[in-house]
Amino acid sequence: MAIDILHFQRKLHDWASQDAERRFRDLWNLVCDPATLLVAWSRVSANRGSRTAGIDSFTCHRVERELGPEQFLCELRAELKEGRFRPTPVRERQIPKRDGNKRRLGIPTVKDRVVQMALMEPLFESDFYPSSYGYRPGRRAHDAIAEIVHFAHAPSDYECVIEADIEACFDRIDHARLLAEVARRVSDSASWGSCGRS
Repeated sequence: MAIDILHFQRKLHDWASQDAERRFRDLWNLVCDPATLLVAWSRVSANRGSRTAGIDSFTCHRVERELGPEQFLCELRAELKEGRFRPTPVRERQIPKRDGNKRRLGIPTVKDRVVQMALMEPLFESDFYPSSYGYRPGRRAHDAIAEIVHFAHAPSDYECVIEADIEACFDRIDHARLLAEVARRVSDSASWGSCGRS
């Protein structure tokens, strides 16, 4: 079952990669599928961040200990199907930076992470530029450095590297434009109604 979902998610990614204007319909049923939620749970619980709790104080370990993944996913699926699911505010932490400033870090609840994993990654990953490395699966700062080294040598022989950072990008992102980008790719009215847009 999980292999089927991974296969379908790869197909979604391929379709999105082949046609930047393609809009996808009926994704809500895919998100609510028990196998999709199980795959999303597996990815979230295997992630290093699984040890960090959102505002509800639940980590993946606590979910496993107190509810069990099966009950947790069953309850989450019911919330999604019945239109009761609402994303929870993130827990904020201030992370010190080398320059003495602090970076805000938002920590979603485990429930929100599972829904995000089920919904977003396969479809929107294809819209990023190949040169984008931040917050993407399977891409690390070391990969970006390796690419710079590659292009700085023959046959490319690039002569300069520009590193840029948008100050407090996630704090200042225009949510209306972000939702417009989602709507450009997804025309699934069920998902809008069930997720809530507040």
